[in-house]
Amino acid sequence: MKSSPAIQAAIDLTAGAVGGTACVLTGQPFDTVKVKMQTFPGLYKGLADCCLQTYSQVGLRGFYKGTGPALMAYVAENSVLFMCYGFCQELVRKVVGLDRQAKLSDLQTATAGSFASAFAALALCPTELVKCRLQTMYEMERSGKIAKSHSTIWSVVKGILRKEGPLGFYQGLSSTLLQEVPGYFFFFGGYELSRSFFASGRSKDELGPVPLMLSGGIAGICLWLVIYPVDCIKSRIQVLSVSGKQAGFLGTLISIVKNEGIAALYSGLTATMIRALPANGSLFLAYEYSRRMMMSQFEAY
Repeated sequence: MKSSPAIQAAIDLTAGAVGGTACVLTGQPFDTVKVKMQTFPGLYKGLADCCLQTYSQVGLRGFYKGTGPALMAYVAENSVLFMCYGFCQELVRKVVGLDRQAKLSDLQTATAGSFASAFAALALCPTELVKCRLQTMYEMERSGKIAKSHSTIWSVVKGILRKEGPLGFYQGLSSTLLQEVPGYFFFFGGYELSRSFFASGRSKDELGPVPLMLSGGIAGICLWLVIYPVDCIKSRIQVLSVSGKQAGFLGTLISIVKNEGIAALYSGLTATMIRALPANGSLFLAYEYSRRMMMSQFEAY
């Protein structure tokens, strides 16, 4: 029995949420280190120093600051991403003249993923903003950009609404779109090419957990190598906008390169590369297996 578009969309949305949850729970400590180093590179000598300082100042819980918004961010992003991914695959099939049963090429799949990411960015931006501000609250207080306070998710949300209004949640949206659309082309492209390599002529649907995790990890590495400088600028805009209006994407880029050098755009890259393998491997493993399970349950029904 073939699933209807509505049921298929619900399955993709749910599987994307499961994958997003697995991604956050696996990679949150490294994401925290990444955001800290992107926003305040001058405070840390490197990855090890950032980890040691974070632990000595805040303890282990410091690595999990912003986990609530991170879960909301990545669950929202991946739910929308994978649901729209299915719709965008259908759109690509229509554009290139394929029927619904036909398999897309790896390039066509990457294009569908790139289109889907534009919709996911709208869901990601507000929660990513709250997450980044929570993750760097200690550094913001230490640098004197904000007064010392007891920070919670709700206090950050209230602060944004009070100072910037509802549109304040979309600080950094242009940067988010600029990184998501090309980035997810390489993300899905890297994933599908890796799966094709591991399948070696067999059906990619037959791959086991290890090849799926490796393919997901490679996809994450491809994504971050392409988008990292843009993500760094986005983090600066989202975090530092709490102390006043920022210059925007181009102005922030020029300011960073002029005052800190191009290398500052890559602060925290090591933590991100380490995070990419387990986090994105877990994302695709959870997505693929939960999707297969729901599809088999629906077909049995």
